[in-house]
Amino acid sequence: MAVRAVRGAVQLERDEAGHMDEQVGALLTEVLNRNGLSADDLISVWFTATPDLHSDFPAAAARKLGITDVPLICAQELDIAGAMPRVVRVLAHIESDKPRSEIAHVYLGAAAALRKDIAQ
Repeated sequence: MAVRAVRGAVQLERDEAGHMDEQVGALLTEVLNRNGLSADDLISVWFTATPDLHSDFPAAAARKLGITDVPLICAQELDIAGAMPRVVRVLAHIESDKPRSEIAHVYLGAAAALRKDIAQ
């Protein structure tokens, strides 16, 4: 079993805790589904949020999905002029037999514009 990394992002419409839970939950669910994973395949998950998001920790959405025994951490994304606002990014470390080329990176909605090279 190899260790792989899966990337993803979602842009929130507004900075509200319930909306963040919904959108980050949808992102994590898609990451798992598109890669044929369960929570048991997760090693750790990094979340970043743009500086304009203050309502909640993105990791709280993972806990609400039942991901309770996986190390999670949140950090603030760099504040770059002209960057897309209200974005939560994820970097999940997983155990998978898939080759790196078959890992599905998930960019939902407008966030697909962030990584057109790997968004599927």
